[in-house]
Amino acid sequence: MQKYVEEGTLRIEWRDFAYLGQESVNAAQAARAAQEQGMFWEYHDALYQNQRSINGGTFSEEKLIQLAEELGLDTETFKASLTSGRFEEVVRRDLLEAQDAAIQGTPSFIINEQRLVGPWPLEDFERIIEEEAQKAESQAQGA
Repeated sequence: MQKYVEEGTLRIEWRDFAYLGQESVNAAQAARAAQEQGMFWEYHDALYQNQRSINGGTFSEEKLIQLAEELGLDTETFKASLTSGRFEEVVRRDLLEAQDAAIQGTPSFIINEQRLVGPWPLEDFERIIEEEAQKAESQAQGA
């Protein structure tokens, strides 16, 4: 973050990839509801720490609200955001965009045109970011 994002070389964009059924969609929407209270990453991390079987009840509405309470979120505000339906379209759009980009799983990263699927060592990310930054700089100088 400090080396690339804060200095302006890299912009990170998060996209939901709710491809594992309704509970996956529920979890993505819940994380967005937590984001409204400034707790996206904390909620995101808690979702991953608490995941169990796919669509086995782990991310039911009741359990997502319970998780928000455990994290200290205002649960009434969270529940209202979660059940409002306002995140449905953006979560659906993110999934369609990922499918259009031929992304088939998580984690997936795209650095300019280079795709990294699965967990990669930090050194590989740094190498690719540096290569892409040099290409961009060369293109900017040639323009």
